[in-house]
Amino acid sequence: MNRFMQLHLLTSYPPSNLNRDDLGRPKTAEMGGATRLRISSQSLKRAWRTSQVFEEAAKGHVGTRTKEMGRRICERLMEGGIAEKKARTWSRKIAEQFGKAKGSKDDGKPEWLEIEQLAHFSPEEIEQIESLADTLIERDSEPTEEELELLREKPAAADIALFGRMLAAKPKYNVEAAAQVAHAITIHQVAVEDDFFTAVDDLNEGIEDVGAGHMGETEFGAGLFYLYICVDRQSLLDNLGGDEALAQRTLAALVEAAVKVSPTGKQNSFASRAYASFALCETGDQQPRSLSVAFLKPVRGTNLLEDAVERFLDTRDRMNEVYGPCADKDFSLNVHTGEGSLSELIECATR
Repeated sequence: MNRFMQLHLLTSYPPSNLNRDDLGRPKTAEMGGATRLRISSQSLKRAWRTSQVFEEAAKGHVGTRTKEMGRRICERLMEGGIAEKKARTWSRKIAEQFGKAKGSKDDGKPEWLEIEQLAHFSPEEIEQIESLADTLIERDSEPTEEELELLREKPAAADIALFGRMLAAKPKYNVEAAAQVAHAITIHQVAVEDDFFTAVDDLNEGIEDVGAGHMGETEFGAGLFYLYICVDRQSLLDNLGGDEALAQRTLAALVEAAVKVSPTGKQNSFASRAYASFALCETGDQQPRSLSVAFLKPVRGTNLLEDAVERFLDTRDRMNEVYGPCADKDFSLNVHTGEGSLSELIECATR
């Protein structure tokens, strides 16, 4: 098995605000002396792992990241007839296995049942929690120390295996991510623009007030983005307990989601969904490398996609000339020329 799978994507987004900063503006980065639009890796990974594409491809092996598992357990216990005070105490004990609980004194608020950090629960851990809750309902007594051993070192969850898990309170159960995801950046210089908009009051007949019922402003940008992903396939296999079939399904899910799924930010306002226009998959044991250097100098002109693909492939070829082959096998698809297919891209990634 070739150890590394590298995926390079070029995706064009029309006017959009897919990933906002603290001021509501599209995120940016300076590169090659030019301002670029940026989509953070966190935004991309969440969009992929919560997508229908990923859910269907990795069915039954997608985790849940939440602070609120204690609330869910408490509701289950109370629905089963456990008194509220006992339900809250037992639920907190269970939730504490996955992170430090909020506060120290039960103030009766739902937040007391939450943990301070988001924890990523695998499907089998959730199943075990629910089974324990049913056991507590049946016998009406608190969980034992042995029953509270709910965490798994190798959870069979595709998203946890790919993107990792950190439990500050229980580092033994941390999972080192098998996938590295770069921030997507535009290959050209951009300027964030302002959209001034108004909304009309449907019941305003314009007799006394002919103005808009609401005025607002939102910011957006458009561009062709380069994205780089690297997966250590051996680490992925190890994270999934050696389940080779699941590792292949997980890789397939990642590739399909990365190519087809857009971040959800401001989608109702901009409908900026897009598939990748160009994708290159590389596999091999060689040291991985991004090819973002191809776009260190901003691409200019009207044939952005064609010029970007040409510059990208030229950089790849020159890198191979200088360092030797940087992959043993590769496959590309190009929507502009109609070459390649998604199924063949996935086959390259998983074989």
